[in-house]
Amino acid sequence: MKQIFCALLLACTTVLAAEKPANILFALADDWSYPHAGAYGCKWVKTPAFDRVAREGVLFTNTYTPNAKCAPSRACILTGRNPWQLKAACNHICYFPTEFKTYAEALAEHGYFVGMTCKGWAPGVANDANGKPRAMTGRPFNKRTAPSPTKGISNNDYAANFADFLDAAPAGKPWCFWYGSVEPHRAYEYGSGAAKGGKKTSDLDRVPGYWPDNETVRNDMLDYAFEIEHFDRHLGRMLAELEKRGQLDNTLVLVTADNGMPFPRAKGNEYEVSNHMPLAAMWKRGIRAPGRTVTDFVSFIDFAPMFIEVAGVKWPQTGMAPATGRSLTDVFRSEKSGRANPARDHVLLGQERHDIGRPHDWGYPIRSIVTDGWIYLRNFEPSRWPACNPETGYLNTDGGATKTAILDAHRKDAGDHHWALCFGKRAAEELYDLKNDPDCLKNLATSAEHQARKDQLQRQLFDELKAQDDPRMFGKGSVFEAEPYAHPGQRGFYERYMKGEKIKAGWVSESDFEKTPLD
Repeated sequence: MKQIFCALLLACTTVLAAEKPANILFALADDWSYPHAGAYGCKWVKTPAFDRVAREGVLFTNTYTPNAKCAPSRACILTGRNPWQLKAACNHICYFPTEFKTYAEALAEHGYFVGMTCKGWAPGVANDANGKPRAMTGRPFNKRTAPSPTKGISNNDYAANFADFLDAAPAGKPWCFWYGSVEPHRAYEYGSGAAKGGKKTSDLDRVPGYWPDNETVRNDMLDYAFEIEHFDRHLGRMLAELEKRGQLDNTLVLVTADNGMPFPRAKGNEYEVSNHMPLAAMWKRGIRAPGRTVTDFVSFIDFAPMFIEVAGVKWPQTGMAPATGRSLTDVFRSEKSGRANPARDHVLLGQERHDIGRPHDWGYPIRSIVTDGWIYLRNFEPSRWPACNPETGYLNTDGGATKTAILDAHRKDAGDHHWALCFGKRAAEELYDLKNDPDCLKNLATSAEHQARKDQLQRQLFDELKAQDDPRMFGKGSVFEAEPYAHPGQRGFYERYMKGEKIKAGWVSESDFEKTPLD
């Protein structure tokens, strides 16, 4: 009888442990593209902590942010909704609508201790109905600092601040933490990847076809890699801290980035390099058959439903707007590699207004769909400059060595194809064969051979957008452009600058501004 009782007690204890709400560590890098991690076979970026999460959990190969810019991408993560479903929060530097509660706010209301370090939802203004700042990603923990390896890297000691958060967490209470690094966001200390990271330009296996392959660009890529590694080192320290405290087994660790690398044609666009993200998840008590690589298409809108589910909270209890995303727990419960859920066979992408620098504060509206091997894009205003106007510095592309090199080459040769790919105006429709053209260099939208595929993808895209009440599908896209920038000093930047007002845009170089408008 004693043995039977002990067995029953052990079984009950196991069930209770499995049902205990999971802790959540969400690690979000700033401007990191797929496949720049060791787990994906990349040799010039060393990411042992990310690789460990992938090895002891699940590695995803088809993860996409719906909108490749900081604020709107993070809004999708926090709400479980696509950008065109978020009103002003579809835009960069917006007033975040009070009607959209975040998963962090909901978990704080349902027994979780919720905190964050460094960059949460930003840039923009997020106040409640009384005008008070919202804790969009939790209570800040930012007191700890450490010497920066380079001038471009933050002195935030992310891992030490995470330890402070764990110290503050009430015993027995589940917690949720947002690790929001500001690496590998620009600016970079040029040459730091080689000088301080021990890297060589020959380490790079290739330079994408939309950039020139030279020492300047290669060094810029190595500097980017060095900053990713800084993010990864702090992640490794956080995992070690959880192990030391005996909390790793029941912690869901999710690691990704908000959007693609801060280079021309990447961040701020809707291509592979801009929206395709690294993603790995580890949860020892919640993921079956660890060590798998899955090819399911995952969107950032899937994260909030997942976090709410693993917390044991029903979505209607959260007070959040209905989610469009689907929790990833079906993938966690599966033991399959490859395509764990056949229904996850595509994702939708889209953007409206990003950075300043166009007349009338206009955006560059795009909608697109990605499936196995194909991406289709619909550019709704192809007469506009995709990276913002040349005479105001191409402000939707951060300043840096690669941008400067491409602009300098174009000034010497107006026919330079790298400039055309990165900054030139685009066709209304774009279609790319990702298996044969991962850099998205050859637009097949006008190819008779691919007409049927293009038409099918456009119909699927538009049908789903209509079902999600996208204003752009009903001729009401102007509602996004009518929303003001949240920073008054940036409103009307184009008109003010062209009239001679001395205003700064600190994320680009002075040389980025063309002396006269381009055709």
